[in-house]
Amino acid sequence: MWFIYVLSWLALLIQVCFITVSLAAGLYYLAELVEEYTVITKKVIWWMIVITLLIYIGFIIFEDFPYSITICGIISQVAHLLILNTFPYVLITSPVFLVSVIMLVVNHYLAFQYFAAVYYSFSEVMAYFTLCLWLVPFALFVSLSANENTLPTVAETRPLLDDNDVVTNYFSRKSKKYGLLSFFNYAKESILPQRSKKTF
Repeated sequence: MWFIYVLSWLALLIQVCFITVSLAAGLYYLAELVEEYTVITKKVIWWMIVITLLIYIGFIIFEDFPYSITICGIISQVAHLLILNTFPYVLITSPVFLVSVIMLVVNHYLAFQYFAAVYYSFSEVMAYFTLCLWLVPFALFVSLSANENTLPTVAETRPLLDDNDVVTNYFSRKSKKYGLLSFFNYAKESILPQRSKKTF
């Protein structure tokens, strides 16, 4: 009896490893797509925000959701729309980005409080969290890596230091990459073994 119990835990560990590798590979692929097709990504995220706003309007019309949840959700989607104004360049210290992060936390708190008090089935709760709370922030999180490939312009938000021109400032800043794709590239280089070329 104990043998099958140990095997079940071993199988669970292997399944968790497979799921983790699959998620990492999927995120890496999405980050690559976002970097390659930033214009299409902006349009897709814009449509996600519009559909989420329509869902919140549907909650106002068809459901008895508290107005605090729907209004906070609409405010967060408007903040997401304002983030798209400068897409793919997203400054994570900008007031709009900080407001969207704060509203994400507030929306989760209000949702947990509401769903703890009012019974809904698990699938309904997951539908709300997936479509209204997680979809757009996840898309914006994956698209943060597209910021690393933006071309230099005179509309850079950082002032030029010394007498550097726009291009010199851009390339001096390019050595510091903090996006999702650079994290995966760092993990790939540090964790996976590198093949050395054989010389004959």
